[in-house]
Amino acid sequence: METYTLSHFPAQLSLVHVALYMAVTNAPSLRARIIKAATTQGVEGDHERSAVNFAFVDARLITGRLHVQTAIYQAILAESQGSLRTKTVHSEILWALNPSNNITEAIRRYGVSDTTTALFVIRVTSPDLTDVEVKMNAVVSGTLSPLSSLNQLTDWPSIRKYHKLNTEPAIKEAVGDSGREHAIVDNIVVSTVAMKSVMA
Repeated sequence: METYTLSHFPAQLSLVHVALYMAVTNAPSLRARIIKAATTQGVEGDHERSAVNFAFVDARLITGRLHVQTAIYQAILAESQGSLRTKTVHSEILWALNPSNNITEAIRRYGVSDTTTALFVIRVTSPDLTDVEVKMNAVVSGTLSPLSSLNQLTDWPSIRKYHKLNTEPAIKEAVGDSGREHAIVDNIVVSTVAMKSVMA
C-alpha cells in the first residue's frame, strides 16, 4: 500500500491510501456489499457504508500510477470545492476515470464486477484514521501487491475502446511498437482525466 499526503487540502481530504490487490476471489460478494451499503437504511446501512468506504477500481483499466493519481486528485479537488458530481469523493474517482459523464457507466466499467480479479482500493481520509490496510484486508480477499505490478494487468484494447482511440492517427502510426503505443494511450488517457472537470 502507498500513502500520499496532500497537505494543501482540508485535513479530512489530506491523506490518500492506495492499494493494489491481485488474485481477488470475492468480487461478486464485494459488489453485493457495495450495493447493500448504498441501499440499506439505518444502523445496518451505516455499518456497511463504513466498512466499504473506499473507491474500488478495476485495475485492468488503469494505464499507470499517474492515471489513478490524477483521478484521485480531481475527485479531492471537486470535494474541496463543493462541486462533486457524485455522492462521495470515492465514487467521484470512478466518474473522473470514465471518459463520458455517465456515472452509471463509470461504476459499471471502472468499479467492481463479478469477474474482477485485480483491484485498486483507495481511501481518501484524514490523518486520524488508522489501520486502513486492516480495513481493506477485511473487505477484499486477494493478494496485496506492489503498484508496479500494474504493468502485468493493464487491458490496453479495452482502454482504447472505451476512450475511442482505435482510429487515433498517432496510435495507428505506432502499431507494432507496443511500448510507444502504450505511452501514447497513457498520455491521452491521463490528459482526459485531468481535463474532464473543465470540459464537463
